[in-house]
Amino acid sequence: MPKLKTKSGAKKRFKVTGTGKIKRKRAYKRHILTKKETKQKRRLGHATTVKKVDEGNVRPMLPYLV
Repeated sequence: MPKLKTKSGAKKRFKVTGTGKIKRKRAYKRHILTKKETKQKRRLGHATTVKKVDEGNVRPMLPYLV
C-alpha cells in the first residue's frame, strides 16, 4: 500500500493538542480590520478547536491523525 500524502495546506493550518483535539486559527482577522471592534479583533486572535462535526473532514487530510 502506498504512503498517504498529507495535504500540505491542512498541515499548515491545523495542529494537534496533547489530548488529540485539533487546533485552528479563527477566520476574519486578515484584512478590513478598521471596521471591526477592538474586542472582536482581540477575540479573533485566539486559537480554538475544530468542532466535532468538522473533525471528520479534517482528520483524513492529516494521515498521522487517522
